[in-house]
Amino acid sequence: MSINFYKNKRTFLTGHTGFKGSWLCRILINAGAELTGYALEPSTEPNLFSLCDFEGKMTSIIGDIRDKEKLQKAFEDANPEIVIHMAAQPIVLDSYKNPAYTYDVNVMGTVNILECVRLHGNIRSFLNVTTDKVYQNKEQQQGYQETDRLDGYDPYSNSKSCSELVTGSYKNSFFQDGKTAISTARSGNVIGGGDFSNDRIIPDCVRAAMNKEKIIVRNPHSIRPYQHVLEPLFAYLMIVQKQYEDINYAGCYNVGPDDCDCVSTGVLTDLFCKSWGEGLTWEDKYLGGPHEANFLKLDCSKLKSAFGWKPKWNVLEAVEKTVEWTRVFLTNKGVCDIMDSQIEAYINTQE
Repeated sequence: MSINFYKNKRTFLTGHTGFKGSWLCRILINAGAELTGYALEPSTEPNLFSLCDFEGKMTSIIGDIRDKEKLQKAFEDANPEIVIHMAAQPIVLDSYKNPAYTYDVNVMGTVNILECVRLHGNIRSFLNVTTDKVYQNKEQQQGYQETDRLDGYDPYSNSKSCSELVTGSYKNSFFQDGKTAISTARSGNVIGGGDFSNDRIIPDCVRAAMNKEKIIVRNPHSIRPYQHVLEPLFAYLMIVQKQYEDINYAGCYNVGPDDCDCVSTGVLTDLFCKSWGEGLTWEDKYLGGPHEANFLKLDCSKLKSAFGWKPKWNVLEAVEKTVEWTRVFLTNKGVCDIMDSQIEAYINTQE
């Protein structure tokens, strides 16, 4: 792919104030895209979106994805040709606390944005970003393929399975004329600088390091496909570009690391402690809570064969980049510079 493809492209991004959304805004703005974002206010304090210098560089609309009328008005004003849907309630444990809200946002939010695409009629490329947790998880050793059954266990995962089904139904029902390419991307767990979310292992590590406390790890043996946030973001942009140019690329794609980077939470925490230094340690302390999967891995051979894609940074490099960003953040200066530096480094890293 060429990041120059996005120069002057009218792009509509939902969920732009989130962790992944903020990084994607930075990439697209640097690429010269005509960017409009639609999302709620950032959910944490501090938050990456506020730390980024986006004033005057994009159109940022604060709105609820469930507010169909406001979303449609923003969509019409933006008049996009590319749409990337990332707005979601993304936390598994929060979905147990408020399942109805999770389904409302993740399912009806998808319906609402697809209605905008359907009614607009001139969208060239649409991507719905979901999760690796959409699959019925049998705790199997081999990675899940795009043809495996969709049936997430918890309300978050299941709502994303529903989002996939909604997208497939709209694609089959309304977009068979070949004018709009429709895809979904199922991404593994992401880490990177600027994630201040609750109930995620790397933000927990960062908070413990900043407070000079032991890291509490509630399930050190659970295995996940961890990757730096830039890995899936550039994969999304690749899918969007390729299907814009050739609708035959439209489809469902897993986006995750190689098998060697599917590691346990304990191993990931060890890597963070070693990279951070200062005698940082962790302890295994189960604090209770609802069901969470113990083993999850993706088979990304479809993405690799279709686009010649492969990951650039391994899990150790991903952790080191996260620590590098965090240490800059703690100096209260240079956050935008370190983001741009890491984006440039990723682009220039040979696959």
